[in-house]
Amino acid sequence: MLKNQFGLIGLAVMGQNLVLNAADHGFRVSVYNRTEDKTREFMAGEAGNKNIVPFYSLETFVKSLERPRIIQIMVKAGDPVDAVIKQLKPLLDKGDVIIDGGNSYFTDTERRAKELEAAGFRFVGMGVSGGEEGARHGPSLMPGGTKDAYTVIEPLVTAIAAKAPTDGTPCVTYIGPGGAGHYVKMVHNGIEYGDMQLIAESYALLKAALNPSPEEFHRIFSGWNSGELSSFLIEITADIFTKMDEKTGKPLLNLVLDKAEQKGTGKWTSQNALGIGAAIPTITAAVDGRIISSLKKERVAASGTFVLPKRDYQGGREKIIDAVRAALYVSKICSYAQGMALLSKASAEYCYSLNLGEVARIWRAGCIIRARLLDDITRAFRRNPLLPNLLVDDDFKQAIMNRQEAWRYAVKTAIDLGIAVPAISASLAYFDAYRTEYLPANLIQAQRDYFGAHTFERIDQSGIFHTHWKEG
Repeated sequence: MLKNQFGLIGLAVMGQNLVLNAADHGFRVSVYNRTEDKTREFMAGEAGNKNIVPFYSLETFVKSLERPRIIQIMVKAGDPVDAVIKQLKPLLDKGDVIIDGGNSYFTDTERRAKELEAAGFRFVGMGVSGGEEGARHGPSLMPGGTKDAYTVIEPLVTAIAAKAPTDGTPCVTYIGPGGAGHYVKMVHNGIEYGDMQLIAESYALLKAALNPSPEEFHRIFSGWNSGELSSFLIEITADIFTKMDEKTGKPLLNLVLDKAEQKGTGKWTSQNALGIGAAIPTITAAVDGRIISSLKKERVAASGTFVLPKRDYQGGREKIIDAVRAALYVSKICSYAQGMALLSKASAEYCYSLNLGEVARIWRAGCIIRARLLDDITRAFRRNPLLPNLLVDDDFKQAIMNRQEAWRYAVKTAIDLGIAVPAISASLAYFDAYRTEYLPANLIQAQRDYFGAHTFERIDQSGIFHTHWKEG
């Protein structure tokens, strides 16, 4: 009896769609879910017409697969992943491959990889981005582990991955050892947080300045999506403005509570960046923005306490629209620059040997942050694989300089109108700090030496110094 080529455990939405994707590409697939009803429900739909076989015990599921077995786990991150691995291990043979395709924290992936490789198994921690639609028709895949393990799964992941629209290449590559794949996915999600916050702030600023109708908002964002801001997130934002509530007939967006939830991957990115000493202020501002949004009752109370003078926007309509467009684009460049700089720092810290050009390349389709900008980022790192920061690439440098005045105008307008734009402001501050030859950190270091004898370096001679700052 012909055995199946791929097995998947966990039939939530992402798992189901990855299975259907694999079956569409000719793979014989076995599926298992802890809850039998979920498996039966899945097989009663589209899966029943494909080369997909359900199993209701792990033993029969594992036996159904050809060796070396390729088994992908799609369950909730944390303890559930460890529980499934513990159940699988006695049933597997040496050389079999386990793929964790969930949003696991990269240090958990490092631990699992060491334990499983030591026992003779192969383990891949793979970031999967694209949501339900991406999983079904082609996600961006970020597999990390041993190169040997990647070689086994390469035909599968190459087939099911998204294909870049510009050159048709699969949006998957070998990322690096251990937890590299899940680390890159974590940073992807951090950049995603930044993108979403920047778009939301642009919406808030235009709303305060011009109060466009939903139709005009749709036209503005649709226009932006046809140019340098072309991206999945801008595209869906334009769509959101057109959706009307069936019950009230009002724009549905205006009825959505202003509390943005999070699953923690953005927070992980900020925490890790602080730990290894990488500056990602735009991404951190986005995490802070979601946290502040959750304080709805406090914000409502404070809005009645701090009554500010009413200020109307006095500038030209097209001027502010163009300024916000420019501010969004260059702030987005800063957000990606921070994310790529974090990946570079982490690559050295964790010995991942990341290829940043390849990372940008596989984000061009399938994933949530897919955007025209990523083609430019890919080219920048191909021109200079050792590029220290995207801001100093000639093309990006020119793009920023051409929009710098409009960027500052947008931020000043937000300040005048009392509109919080923490991510756009953080992006501008990041740019201003990065381009500044002399920062006031000399005063900070002098203060540290004054109260804690932490020493300092001098600009006019080499060595480490300490002084008694108080005279007399």
